Amino acid sequence: MNNFFATPEGAWGDGSVHLTAAGIGIVIAVIAILLIVAAIMRHRNESRKAALTTKQLVYSAAAIAIAVVCSMIKLFEMPMGGSVTLLSMLFIVLIAYWYGPYVGIMTAVAYGLVQFVTEPIFYTIPQMLLDYPLAFGALGLAGFFHKKKWGLQIGYAVGVVGRFIFSTISGVVFFASYAPEGMSPLAYSMGYQASYLLPEAIVTLIIISIPPVAKALAHVKRNAVEG
Repeated sequence: MNNFFATPEGAWGDGSVHLTAAGIGIVIAVIAILLIVAAIMRHRNESRKAALTTKQLVYSAAAIAIAVVCSMIKLFEMPMGGSVTLLSMLFIVLIAYWYGPYVGIMTAVAYGLVQFVTEPIFYTIPQMLLDYPLAFGALGLAGFFHKKKWGLQIGYAVGVVGRFIFSTISGVVFFASYAPEGMSPLAYSMGYQASYLLPEAIVTLIIISIPPVAKALAHVKRNAVEG
């Protein structure tokens, strides 16, 4: 295991580790495997609606790239991970809203793994799974509302709540010792996650509800789903 993990200096706290180059390579390989599996399922699945098309794959990859760039533009950053970013979660939610939960969750999980590779510091494997593929993967839940009125807004809110739940569980299980004396780990974790997820969610929901923005997003959606 030492070939994949190393103890960094100046990390979040005692006991934290980060991936070595070999470990990062494995994560990248997992992302590639996800894409290969999706491609195989595309050819084997008889239902076109459930299959991942080339167009969907291209749009999903573009959304991940844009989301990563926007996630690096941090308006506010928490000391132990988490930040208010430039609408980064929106681009992953858009894929789910356009193409449904199958493509949305796959894209969101891949995005979570990419986020992990960009800053591969963690404490344990279960904590890493909760904070990255599961927490970010929850953004794909927005796909279940892609046919609903106000589906983008509802789906975005549900996706953020899903990420909040997984991140809160991680905080309670793995970071309880950081809770101030006399404060329950659950309350601490909920407050910590809400302090960066809620502001970004509110700002994003306001922006995508502005009529010109909503009209522009509807136009992009037509280009993404037609043909």
